[in-house]
Amino acid sequence: MSEFFDELETQDAQTREQHLLGQLPSLVARAKSDCDYYRSTLLDIDPATINSRAALEQLPILRKSDLIKLQQQQYPFAGINSNSAPIERIFQSPGPIYDPQGRGADYWRTGRAFHAAGFRQGDLVQNCLSYHLTPGGFILDAGAKACGCTVIPAGPGQTEQQLEVIAHLKPQGYCGTPSFLNILRQKGDISSIKKALVTGEALPESLRLSFEDGGISVLQAYANADAGLIAYESKAKMGMIVAEDIIVEIVRPGTNKPVTQGEVGEIVITCFNEAYPLIRFATGDLSAVLEGKSPCGRTNMMIKGWLGRADQTTKVKGMFVHPEQIEQIVCHYPALTKARLVVSSKNHNDEMLLICESSEPESVDETDLRDRIKAVTKLNGRVKLVGLNCIANDGKVIEDLRVYN
Repeated sequence: MSEFFDELETQDAQTREQHLLGQLPSLVARAKSDCDYYRSTLLDIDPATINSRAALEQLPILRKSDLIKLQQQQYPFAGINSNSAPIERIFQSPGPIYDPQGRGADYWRTGRAFHAAGFRQGDLVQNCLSYHLTPGGFILDAGAKACGCTVIPAGPGQTEQQLEVIAHLKPQGYCGTPSFLNILRQKGDISSIKKALVTGEALPESLRLSFEDGGISVLQAYANADAGLIAYESKAKMGMIVAEDIIVEIVRPGTNKPVTQGEVGEIVITCFNEAYPLIRFATGDLSAVLEGKSPCGRTNMMIKGWLGRADQTTKVKGMFVHPEQIEQIVCHYPALTKARLVVSSKNHNDEMLLICESSEPESVDETDLRDRIKAVTKLNGRVKLVGLNCIANDGKVIEDLRVYN
């Protein structure tokens, strides 16, 4: 049995890049002609010119946080879906956000994540993500079946009944959240389970080691209801490998601009999905690109995994301050390379401090910068100029230090 799901996982990185970029013109053309949303947002774009990452970066970003408002204007999918591709199911995620499922046996492309986690033909898998309204259960169900597994559609909860099923059927695999796997382990005998693919929440390394001590090999998948699989772990456990057939960018939160390699930013994906094409879709999750290739032999880009949320909008003195506004301030000064707004409270009064990195701090007029803060945010703020690499590489554009009791 092959260690890899298919030959795409070990192809030359340049070949993969050329293949993906070569599909961009047809993706953009199809989206403009068949999706109401893109017909409007890409009105002045010539699809033939979108054939590189630099060209792709010129297109507008569609943020997941905007889907609620967009869908309220045009149910169910804000016109992002193709008018000609059939939809088999409609799900509701928290928000609410409505997500489509088009046709295809492994529509969300999670099969390769299961394969990397050791799932094979004939395995019996207890799937403990919900099948009710949300797509989570179906996303994992389809991936397990793509590896030839038989699935027990258990869903979450009902611990005693789940343990009864495990005792009778003795599944070899589990998929779902790591916390529920831990609950099952604490409350009953799950010794038949030797492998698990977990998703939906963070997996602390201490918990992973605890599972391994109990004889369960646990790897993670990073997927969402909009695009399906984005990245997954392999046995090497060195970051997460980006899924085939999507383009991943990491951008500074609140902007369209990619960050430098290794810098934390928001995950933006372009997905070649006929029913629901996503072009520069910002997931709202933070991550960073890892250098090099995985020791497991897979050649695609690696990311660090989930590092937090990108939406850092906060309220200061009754006014919302957005990451986009911080970028507007920084862009006004060529000498500034990075900034972070720190919000604190003194004597129950909100205070703002804008920390700015610059290779030439002395060239920036602090008075003018304070005036710019006021003009953009309508609030007063202090300024602190620092040298390069003084701001932590954690993706934070706005840091809220206030304590609420």
